[in-house]
Amino acid sequence: MQKVKIGFIGTGNMAQAIIHGMLKSRQYLPEQINLYDVDQEKCEKLAEQGMQALSSSSDVVKESNIIFLAVKPQNYSEVLQGVRTAATQEKLFVSIAAGISIPYIVRELGVNCPVVRVMPNTPLLIGKGATALCRADNVTDQQFQCVKEIFEASGETAVLTEDKMNAVIAVNGSSPAYVYLFAKAIIDYAVNQGIDAQAALQLTCKTLEGSAGMLKESGYTPDELIRMVSSPGGTTLKALEALEERGFYQALLEAMDRCTQRAEELGK
Repeated sequence: MQKVKIGFIGTGNMAQAIIHGMLKSRQYLPEQINLYDVDQEKCEKLAEQGMQALSSSSDVVKESNIIFLAVKPQNYSEVLQGVRTAATQEKLFVSIAAGISIPYIVRELGVNCPVVRVMPNTPLLIGKGATALCRADNVTDQQFQCVKEIFEASGETAVLTEDKMNAVIAVNGSSPAYVYLFAKAIIDYAVNQGIDAQAALQLTCKTLEGSAGMLKESGYTPDELIRMVSSPGGTTLKALEALEERGFYQALLEAMDRCTQRAEELGK
């Protein structure tokens, strides 16, 4: 059992998903987790499980070895200024906010503390997350492995350089929304054709799950898998023809590009 203390400033859905994974992995005990949120009710509910609800974000930094900054990007400046006096080079900060760079965090804290920047996604809530990570030069291998394992407890991880962290938001951070919109269209069509909504949902979810499995495990490229489904003169080719006419592929590329642009605009 690791002896480090893990702090969370902000205890929203993503923070709770990370905590759930940590506890489920049995590598951490509730009493190793320190919490602060402006919404004290959230902290109190978690404290009922044995975690430590502290009175300020500065206290979380003082009492923790690793501190997760689980607040919205627009609140970062205020939060970092509030913990500035408690930050030291021994404290490891983990940022999960879009667009917030490692140099910005170091600059706001006024100390060259180690920082890991991560981009998780909401499937973390059910233990099937996809998280991209990058690290500052002064993060030790042991520190980075510790953070990486925390996210691996709730899904899979990929290590990137920081210059790719804004672009990867479109790949894993925001992309569940594209998938949900795609699924909504399929289910809505099924219901309009008189198919039971629950049956449509079940078939759609299993199809998405199976298709993801084929992408990951079959060894075939996406283009090869498309061809495998597309019999000459068959129904799939007609469907793909309509998608091409409507610019489906290009629309997705543009959507991802706009996502990255917005991350750059939010960037600090």
